[in-house]
Amino acid sequence: MKMKLRAIALAGCAALALVAAACGSSNDNKSSSSASSGTSTTASKGKPIKVGLVTDIGGLNDRSFNHLAFVGLQRAEKELGIKGRVLTSKSAADYVPNLTSLAQQRYDLIIPVGFLMADAVAAVAKQVPTQKFSIIDFPAAGLKGKPTNVEGLLFKEQEAGYLAGYLAGLYAKDNKIKVVSSVGGQKIPPVDHYIAGYEAGAKAADPGIKTLHGYSQNFVAQDKCKEIALNQIAKGSKVVFQVAGQCGLGALDAAKEKGAQGIGVDADQGYLGSYILTSAQKKVDVAVFNAIKAVQAGQFGGGKDVVNELSNDGVGYGKLGAAGSKYQSQIDKVKQDIIDGKITNIPDTVK
Repeated sequence: MKMKLRAIALAGCAALALVAAACGSSNDNKSSSSASSGTSTTASKGKPIKVGLVTDIGGLNDRSFNHLAFVGLQRAEKELGIKGRVLTSKSAADYVPNLTSLAQQRYDLIIPVGFLMADAVAAVAKQVPTQKFSIIDFPAAGLKGKPTNVEGLLFKEQEAGYLAGYLAGLYAKDNKIKVVSSVGGQKIPPVDHYIAGYEAGAKAADPGIKTLHGYSQNFVAQDKCKEIALNQIAKGSKVVFQVAGQCGLGALDAAKEKGAQGIGVDADQGYLGSYILTSAQKKVDVAVFNAIKAVQAGQFGGGKDVVNELSNDGVGYGKLGAAGSKYQSQIDKVKQDIIDGKITNIPDTVK
């Protein structure tokens, strides 16, 4: 088996050569989660399975997506008594080696963080059909070869985006603002779900609002997102929604610099300052914890998806900033209307 895994790791590097120079050693980018030491006291809380988390290129310091996955792993260590480990990916070329390393070590569950890891997951999962994988943001049926040992952890980001957009629209209407905007990383489904919902929500609250969006083609370089946001602000945007992970922090910095409102993504980013109107939350931490709990209980759903949405508290919105607090009841009503099916067909594609 190890020979097969080494072979697929090398093949994966070749396939990913277009986006990265070469494979790095999986030993160079390993880091144990801080909660994994001293967890022996929790071993009695459940079967002490081993769970490995592989970040995408955003890394643990993105303050949103990857970080939330790590938080979910830490919670599982503390509450479920599992042993967790994190392998960070510095480039796309690290995906296959990192996944392969955990498979070689027989981890009970391997969690790849993100849509961009789909090809790597499909390749490695095919070689180790007895290993279990839970990939965030990619449907199991969409993977090449449709491996039955992979489940998808999906989110209705468009619902969270709609709430953030509705808030932006209310704020814009009251303040005679004509333009709101968003800055995405790459044009991939999870990003576009957010943006499509955001624009629909803004127009539902203020039919006359103009929406702008752009893509940095990057999830790390904050200067690229900041430049796009500054251009949008120059065109009249007074609310900027970031959907680009660590790169998106640059978009929020542009909003702060120019006196505009910012909207965070995935995690509640209200801690950045009072200029954060709210955050469109994707509760990756909860999804990761639940996936680990299911495996520990022998309830892994290989070949299927777990969908996180407003109705099961898998997505939502964060703390409302000073400028948004007066709209609390209106946003909560819209949220309930979505849950009750009174608001339907929220778009998830960007035109």
